[in-house]
Amino acid sequence: MKLGYNTNGLAFHRWDDAIRLIAETGYESVAITVDHYTLNPFAADLPEQLQEMQTLLKQYQLSSVIETGARFLLNPRAKHEPTLLSAAPEERARRIDFLKRCIDQAAFLKSDAVSFWAGQLKEKISREAALGLLAEGCQEVIEYAAKKQVRLAFEPEPGMLIETLNDFKELTRLVDHECFGLTVDIGHLQCMGETPISQHLNPWADRIFNIHIEDMIFGIHDHLRFGEGEIDFVDVVSGLRDINYTGGIQVELSRHSYIAPDVVKESFCFLRNLLETH
Repeated sequence: MKLGYNTNGLAFHRWDDAIRLIAETGYESVAITVDHYTLNPFAADLPEQLQEMQTLLKQYQLSSVIETGARFLLNPRAKHEPTLLSAAPEERARRIDFLKRCIDQAAFLKSDAVSFWAGQLKEKISREAALGLLAEGCQEVIEYAAKKQVRLAFEPEPGMLIETLNDFKELTRLVDHECFGLTVDIGHLQCMGETPISQHLNPWADRIFNIHIEDMIFGIHDHLRFGEGEIDFVDVVSGLRDINYTGGIQVELSRHSYIAPDVVKESFCFLRNLLETH
């Protein structure tokens, strides 16, 4: 298992400084949240940014995951919009185009996966119809990723159409592929009551491509520093070892950017000690 940190938790750093801080702290992986200030796929200098990122990743021997959860990159007035569930076909197409651009980046950087989610259902349509829209969008993205030999890691997210691992199972009945796996956010499992967490990891052993980690409380979707929530991390480590997980474990504390240097180090010490003692 490779400890990692998400760049969305260093929003006030230049992205190259963020990478250096993550690596020099001891992390072996980085979750790169594509955003206005980090590998913006619409930026004129993207090729130069990608080349610089590739150089840094090689220099520090970091593995990577491309994360697509930027809040206002595609719409400055609505968080996380548009999505694969948006009402207008052109809005869904914009999200699909963005995901394809992120897949291109992952292919260039040889990233472990591209992580993405469903989005919120804001239209008055049936769940069956909404799942159909989502499956249609996922299918196009899957076909593109397969051609590029890039893995997709779908993240169940509280408040979105696909909130739980069981919801993801429902989606895979409509669309599936060997490159279509999971980002499992440990905090989300706690939030949604999918506990003991180890038991919920086990059925998905061969489909977990990426892990997000932080502390959290049941029923409250708030990413907390380690020790501030209710998660049984000994159980989490036991579950990850049972499924022989060897990918990245990415700390996701996007609301702590104002104290990032302290939280980056604090999180690393907590997780390293956890892995060394259990």
